[in-house]
Amino acid sequence: MAALTGLFVGVGFLIGGPTGMAIAFVVAVGMNALAYWNSDKAVLRMYGAQEADERTALRLYNIVRQLSRAAGLPMPRVFIVQSDQPNAFATGRDPEHAAVCATTGLLNRVSDEELAGVLAHELGHVKNRDTLTMTVTATIAGAISMLANFAFWFGGDRRNNPLGIVGVLLVSILAPVAAMLVQATISRTREFEADKAGAEISKHPLWLASALACIDHAVQVTENPEAEAHPATAHMFIVNPLTGGGIAGLFASHPPTEERIARLKAMAGEAAAPVRAAGPWG
Repeated sequence: MAALTGLFVGVGFLIGGPTGMAIAFVVAVGMNALAYWNSDKAVLRMYGAQEADERTALRLYNIVRQLSRAAGLPMPRVFIVQSDQPNAFATGRDPEHAAVCATTGLLNRVSDEELAGVLAHELGHVKNRDTLTMTVTATIAGAISMLANFAFWFGGDRRNNPLGIVGVLLVSILAPVAAMLVQATISRTREFEADKAGAEISKHPLWLASALACIDHAVQVTENPEAEAHPATAHMFIVNPLTGGGIAGLFASHPPTEERIARLKAMAGEAAAPVRAAGPWG
């Protein structure tokens, strides 16, 4: 976040001076503040999520309820998305306004323990207030992009840029890329922290490790059309729902699944592969 702030200040002075920087920042903050208060509803609507309760999804609802109590969190709203791809995400600006969402593909493919591991991870995001963290970083990254677009279309303050028009063009192209890299790094860090928090909530790190292995394999062969149509939401899911590789890996919102599993195994003190188990979660 400090890197993004420093980048923003530097780009702002090079492109528009103090006045231009201030105007762009105010607009970006306004846009992201609106998104902060309404993004949860927009995302749930985007994926056609249907709210679930004890009557419609007893298994899912009971696991979320037990894990919420274990984490000391308010009971979040529970949603289901009709999608063959196994995945899950959490949204909401704070624990009191949180929602946890699982796909039908996830519910159909994983054991109760693996499902508990996934849901504990999502509650870890809620407990760590990652929505707030990512909103702040998105605000700064959005401001940088706005300044870069301004520079590209209108030119910058060449008096403060020793490279003249070449410098303005370089800033307009490279600044958003740098902001995306920093934002992706923060997002990947939050995934590791949510894995750790989820393992502590469930008290069984291998449940999540096993689920990640299952989900990662399935995601590679099962498309998520809604996520492909809205790639900006990819960072919300427990495993990246998008296809693609190569240079796209630089901007990946998730760390490698293999590394996440290795860290969870280390938490459990296990060298063996995760093993599925059955238990009375219903």
